[in-house]
Amino acid sequence: MGVLDTKLEVLQDRLLKTWIPLAYFFAGVSSLPQCSESNLTISGGDFTLSKMYIDGSILRYHCPEGYYPHPVKLRQCYRGRWDPAPTRKQPECKRVTCPNPNVLNNGIVDPYKRIYYMNDTTTFRCHSDYTFRGSSTRVCQANGKWSGGTPVCSRNSDHCPDPGIPPGASRTGHIFNIDDAVTYRCHNNLKLLGSKVRVCQDDGQWSGQEPECYADFTYDTPEEVAEAFSSSLQTTLTMNEETDKEGKRIKLEQGGKLNIYIALDASDSIEEEDFNKAKNIIKQLIIKGAEAILHSDAANTYCQGKLIVLVSLSAGVYNEGGNPSKNVKEIKQIVYNGQVEKRDEYLDLYVFGVGDDVQREDIDDWVTKKRDEKHFFLLQDMENVEETFDQMIDESTSVSLCGLYKDYHDGTQSTMRRGYPWLIKIDVTHEDGTVANCLGSLVTPTFILTAAHCFRFGDIPENIKVGAPNVRGTALPKVKEYIPHPKFQIRDKEKEGISEFYEYDVALIELEKSVIIGIDLRTICIPCTKETSGALRLSSSGVTCKHHKEELMNNDLVTAKFMSSKKMGDVVPKKNVQIKEGYKRASCIEDAKKELNITDEQAAKIITDNFLCTGGAELNQVDDISCKGDSGGATFIEQKYRVIQVGIIGWGLKDVCKDKTQSIETARDFHTNLFSPEVQAFLKKYLGDGKRGAPLTFL
Repeated sequence: MGVLDTKLEVLQDRLLKTWIPLAYFFAGVSSLPQCSESNLTISGGDFTLSKMYIDGSILRYHCPEGYYPHPVKLRQCYRGRWDPAPTRKQPECKRVTCPNPNVLNNGIVDPYKRIYYMNDTTTFRCHSDYTFRGSSTRVCQANGKWSGGTPVCSRNSDHCPDPGIPPGASRTGHIFNIDDAVTYRCHNNLKLLGSKVRVCQDDGQWSGQEPECYADFTYDTPEEVAEAFSSSLQTTLTMNEETDKEGKRIKLEQGGKLNIYIALDASDSIEEEDFNKAKNIIKQLIIKGAEAILHSDAANTYCQGKLIVLVSLSAGVYNEGGNPSKNVKEIKQIVYNGQVEKRDEYLDLYVFGVGDDVQREDIDDWVTKKRDEKHFFLLQDMENVEETFDQMIDESTSVSLCGLYKDYHDGTQSTMRRGYPWLIKIDVTHEDGTVANCLGSLVTPTFILTAAHCFRFGDIPENIKVGAPNVRGTALPKVKEYIPHPKFQIRDKEKEGISEFYEYDVALIELEKSVIIGIDLRTICIPCTKETSGALRLSSSGVTCKHHKEELMNNDLVTAKFMSSKKMGDVVPKKNVQIKEGYKRASCIEDAKKELNITDEQAAKIITDNFLCTGGAELNQVDDISCKGDSGGATFIEQKYRVIQVGIIGWGLKDVCKDKTQSIETARDFHTNLFSPEVQAFLKKYLGDGKRGAPLTFL
């Protein structure tokens, strides 16, 4: 055991002593003082008692869905008196409200109301010259939160995108360049959870987590907690490979370990029944979690650091042990060892607050703050905790989570492959003996997604060879069949003066059997599937294909990438592009008209909404251009260790790879748009078919 382990175990013991001052249960309860039975009812609801009316009993008020107890949620019997004491004014069940959404800058919220109740719906739109991103329609939910994501209207003219303003909040700061900061606060007694201050970073992203404004009745649903927690946990288990000060790594393999510390609040304010439920839930988490690690690719992955989970049943009511924040601070100091920036990813500190007395802002200060990750969760009761962990384990045990990848920088074949585990090389030998070289992406264990123009009429499966670049000793299964989109006809518009027509340039290759998924061979995510909802950390309830598009294609210039077929040594290079959306797309059309010498009418037929456009120069960035052999490869967007394919490399205006004298600033590439309804219908027909291997679940 290393020094770090020893120090943390000492602190763990102190932490547990702080959070677990053992409750005393008395046998002679009849001799204890009793509290009055008068004036305890609540209008519109009812109440329960943990120990009837004797000393130590807790009275909890309950309301129907969409309502909450006001002004008091519970009372405790202490020495014959209720705390807080009943008053003449009877408590009541009030309607749940959601934070004020009328904080949208540069846009309109409809309808405008002073108060928004459960099931109220709002729509958002931007003023002219502003670009919209986020959810255009949101619904006030029973837990006091709005569905979907924060709407933002911006001009996207700074280094970082406008971070928006969450409902119920205000923001200081309106310049979004490198090192600029924005500060948030919540209105009307709402509590701010998340990052109060966010800083624009070099990579164009904001530090920390988007803040949220919670009322004292707001809580997280098991579904959203499971998705957020399991996604963060999966990142910890599969993606962290840095070495510590001593150069030692913790490797999750037979004989290896990842240290997970779980502290359970069992102070004397916790009911015995809830405490026992919590213990059983933790047991199942440990057992199932061990199974998840043993059966996942994490068993072959380096993991460094500590994962600490605090399950608090009434977090913030500090009894004999005092406030745990001091111990939490010492844990952070030991793990960081004076190198916060370098070692920040070595520690994940989560808190699950359960019940009515959670001191929200205090506890939110304890947890680790990582970009786009949530570490503090609020749940109504122990049943919600159990449901959360059940859902979380179900996801984390899957070895086939789409889109997982890791950028490696040592340049060796054995590790570089993990940066593009979905990439497939395709060689098609035609009847005349010529060979077409294309790329594709593994989208299920039995299907490869590529371009239809890679094939000709008369091609047979035996002449189609597929392989995974840089995966040695692993041959892919043979090809069973190739399936082009039924509407792809490259000569379909010859009579209209269009020699080559690439509408619906998409095809699937079905393998004879499933590939073995591992850290070097994984599926990529494709939009409009439940699997991609998980990758985007979107609740599966009510999510549509439109939500995926709003999440991914939320700018006039969408940062994307593709893999090149041209190796640089052992490395398959990753190319950088910006997808031109909105008014930026017009420049693609103009360059196409000039290069192809076509009319406006012909351009409209050739370049439809079924294509994404990249290339050219924008904001001092000149896009990379695809080369011969790149066709069929994925055009993808990176989302923090997850990648989602949004297009397929199709055709371009110039072959700048062959002729280096051509101007790259006016070169354009066009990619088959995976959000196209016709493309989605084709993909769903085959990839959603349960008779053809492991199917995807389409929205």
